[in-house]
Amino acid sequence: MNRVNTLLSRCALPSEPTQHLSGGMMGEVYRCGDWVVKTHPSPPPGLFPAEARGLRALADVGVRTPTVRYADEDGIVMRFLHPGKPDPSGLAEQLARLHRARGPEYGSPTRVFLGRFALPTIPMKSDWLPYWAQARIRPLVEATRQTLGRLASRVETLLTVYRPPIEGPSLLHGDLWNGNVVMAREGATLIDPSVWYGERAVDLAMMRLFGGFGRSFWSKYEALCPIPKAVEESIPYYQLYYLLVHVHFFGAAYCQGVDGALRHYDC
Repeated sequence: MNRVNTLLSRCALPSEPTQHLSGGMMGEVYRCGDWVVKTHPSPPPGLFPAEARGLRALADVGVRTPTVRYADEDGIVMRFLHPGKPDPSGLAEQLARLHRARGPEYGSPTRVFLGRFALPTIPMKSDWLPYWAQARIRPLVEATRQTLGRLASRVETLLTVYRPPIEGPSLLHGDLWNGNVVMAREGATLIDPSVWYGERAVDLAMMRLFGGFGRSFWSKYEALCPIPKAVEESIPYYQLYYLLVHVHFFGAAYCQGVDGALRHYDC
């Protein structure tokens, strides 16, 4: 709790009675009056500044995010989001706006994290597949190789034999599961991003992996941003990214999902 009060003091906010909202290996979240403080007992260097940069990048293209008051190596302070009504149509409009925000190249000029996993900081590239392999999949394979066993070589095979469709660099939320969407009073709001430029199928893959985005959402989104059949076919390929990070953090239970994605492409 001292860390929470310290963060409030650093951004000139008074100490408030705190309410623990959530917690776990990815961080502890507390409500303090009109503000939310997110912290961690041992965060990797750069984690919370990266989250603040990501939220601002989303806001800059017109996506609703919580206002960031302050961020440093110890945590991040954001405006509390009061609960509101479900707004799948509004969410679809925001994600369509996000995925229409195009970049000149793939990647990010600054450090990006997936959960607490620090992704490599390498120069942005105009060629998608080498970037995807080098900066996203292979680092996770190396981090999980002992747990993956023979699955590791099958992932490498898939990187060699499968060529997904290329739509071009879109701004991504980067960790877009249903839990990172808050239906607030102001409307659908995105939190906890991992922002960089990539193929939009990376976001679609996470959205499909654990579900939670209903038919009305998908109907509206596809009316605004149609999903070609070839992009649909690439979704298990991109789900490997999220399955591998789950293997890293949560263990071998997610290897079955890795196997299923590989089997989809006969690998």
